[in-house]
Amino acid sequence: MEYLSPHFWVAFAVASFLAIVFLQSGLDKALDFSGNRAYLEELFQGSPLSGTVGPLLVCVTLFEIAAGAFSALGVAVLVFGGGASVAYFGAILSAIALLMVLFGQRLAKAYADAAVIAPYFLVSCLGIYILGY
Repeated sequence: MEYLSPHFWVAFAVASFLAIVFLQSGLDKALDFSGNRAYLEELFQGSPLSGTVGPLLVCVTLFEIAAGAFSALGVAVLVFGGGASVAYFGAILSAIALLMVLFGQRLAKAYADAAVIAPYFLVSCLGIYILGY
C-alpha cells in the first residue's frame, strides 16, 4: 500500500481506532473484572443471561483484547509495508465482539446503551471492507 494513497490512510485510521477502542475496553474489563462483573450482574438481573455473566464476560474480554491486539499489530504491519491482513483480522474480531455486546444489551433491554454500539460497528464494518482489499 502506498503511503500517499487515501486507501492507506483510511486503513491506518480504522485499524488505529479499533486498536485504541478494543485494547482500552478489553484491558479495562480484565483489570477491573470484579467491578465489571458486579455492574453486569445487576444489568442482566432478570434477563435470560442472568446466570451466565461471568463466563460471557470472560469471552467478551478475550475477544476485545484479541481485536485490539490484532488491530494494533496490524497498524505496525501496515506502516512497515506488510499488508493489511493482520488489521483485517482485527476488524473481524472487533465486529464479532460488538455483536456479542449488542446481543447482551438488547436482552438486558438496555436500548440506549445498545444504540451507542452502532457507530463502532460501522467503523468495524468499514475496516473489514477497506482492509479486505
